[in-house]
Amino acid sequence: MKTRLAVTALIFMVVQGVLFGIGALLVLATPMRAEMETLLPYSIAVSFMLAAPFAWIIAPRMMQRYSRRRPAWDVEGGGY
Repeated sequence: MKTRLAVTALIFMVVQGVLFGIGALLVLATPMRAEMETLLPYSIAVSFMLAAPFAWIIAPRMMQRYSRRRPAWDVEGGGY
């Protein structure tokens, strides 16, 4: 659980940046640009709230990549 929390904290910042970028693009590239001053803070808040659950879901998948068994043909571990 401790490792998952640490990985989640690292992933959180990346996920929040991506979600904010999507929200900012939606605000700035559509006719909603007139309300930009009020919608961008909402975009920040929504991306902050959604990033935590997304990062919590992604963290075990990131850790799982290194816990898989290597195929028998990959003797040296050097790839394909």
